Amino acid sequence: MERLDCDRMFVAVLETGSFSKASRALGTSSGQASKLVSKLEAELGVQLLNRTTRALSPTEVGQAYFERIRALLEDFDALDASVRNASTAATGRLRLSLPVSFGTMQMAPDLIEFARSFPDIQLDVSFSDRLVNLIDEGFDVAIRVGSPVDSSLIARKLCAMRVVTAAAPAYLDRHGAPDDPAALADRECIIDTNFREPFIWRFHCKDGSIMAVPVKGRLRFSNAEACLAAAAAGLGIARVPSFMAGPCFRAGTVKPLLQQFEDRSFGVYLLYPPGRHLALKVRVLVDFLAARYRGQPMWDKGWPD
Repeated sequence: MERLDCDRMFVAVLETGSFSKASRALGTSSGQASKLVSKLEAELGVQLLNRTTRALSPTEVGQAYFERIRALLEDFDALDASVRNASTAATGRLRLSLPVSFGTMQMAPDLIEFARSFPDIQLDVSFSDRLVNLIDEGFDVAIRVGSPVDSSLIARKLCAMRVVTAAAPAYLDRHGAPDDPAALADRECIIDTNFREPFIWRFHCKDGSIMAVPVKGRLRFSNAEACLAAAAAGLGIARVPSFMAGPCFRAGTVKPLLQQFEDRSFGVYLLYPPGRHLALKVRVLVDFLAARYRGQPMWDKGWPD
């Protein structure tokens, strides 16, 4: 079992970003955490971590090992839990925090299916774009869009998401489709004021540079669904999340623009507090959602060119 302890510590170090945080999560000292990872490196005969006085990062082989061993540990824990709980169904209250748009449009149907599959679990779901404190506020799981900022939590990536540019066929018939992001400076843009920089739209060029385009428009909404609806009505060009735009692209109510300059994708993450023994109710939810979102997201399929 000592090898398992070494592997668990290595995974915890990379997930939390430091030996001290990993040791606290697993209930040991930072010195013991460092010894366990060093022992794992000695046993494997490779260096898994680059260590400096300010930070640590995985080596190339360390990153590959991390991805494989984390999945194996998750499978091992799931098997262990299933055996230990063979005569006990997953039960209890499960509190979740979900972002409003993604939660209501995409994840609510998944949670309804989860509720059908696990009738003894009580779901208590809060929809809010506020970054809740899971431990202080008593949440078991949170869904976050974008890179997690709290390194003390376990983060499992469910899928990728993008911000895409869209306009209605009627608008494009009147004004034509822009062939370069810079052209947006002179177009009627629909502004989502929830963005960190709502009046600057960023695009990635083929040479790797980032083009920051100042945009303007008479319509401003603090809601992506409203922006997309205005674009579908032919009132201008909008930038919205791909999970929201995908069904409209397939239906033809709006068309994707400037895909060759598309911004880099970002992740949708499932977050939960660290702990060696994950509650069964949380484990079954994590496994259920991971299976539902494996592979290319449904909203990214069937787009027109």
